[in-house]
Amino acid sequence: MNLLVNSAGFGLPLDFERNDIEDEARHLRLHVEVPTRLMHAALPGMLERRSGTILNIASVFAVMPRSTYGAVKNWQVQFSRWANGSYRSRGVTVTAVCPGYTHTDFHVRLGLPRGEEGVPDWLWLEAPRVVEESLRDAGRGKAVSVPSRRYTAIWTAARLAPSGLMARLAARGR
Repeated sequence: MNLLVNSAGFGLPLDFERNDIEDEARHLRLHVEVPTRLMHAALPGMLERRSGTILNIASVFAVMPRSTYGAVKNWQVQFSRWANGSYRSRGVTVTAVCPGYTHTDFHVRLGLPRGEEGVPDWLWLEAPRVVEESLRDAGRGKAVSVPSRRYTAIWTAARLAPSGLMARLAARGR
């Protein structure tokens, strides 16, 4: 195996206190435990071959306070940064891909038909572009890929802005 893409995920309502705790636990397992187990299974062969790429699909919300979704995505980014630093010299690149809103079935599964997500059109990315840019960044050995200039700007601003402001902004849209 030369490529592992950890892309499974789902979102929950942002009202943590109202969410079922078992849903929150499943959310945590899927976003943290599953990629950890898959990477742990794939990594020995990649290291032996001195070749491999692991993409952990995180989110631009990794740098924004957005309930448990932002927290699990931040974990994926930090783990990917560590893993890339540890394994890149041994031939394996680990990249956290941090797109913003991307047209997939993610929001439909949340019960939000396309166009009813509460997100302005200009913020949407198309999946092929996200794939292209993230593979390019992984090929360059980057630990974090933030597809598109607009989300790179948002990522940078979010890391510098006060948490309270970012929490209010991140609560918009689903």
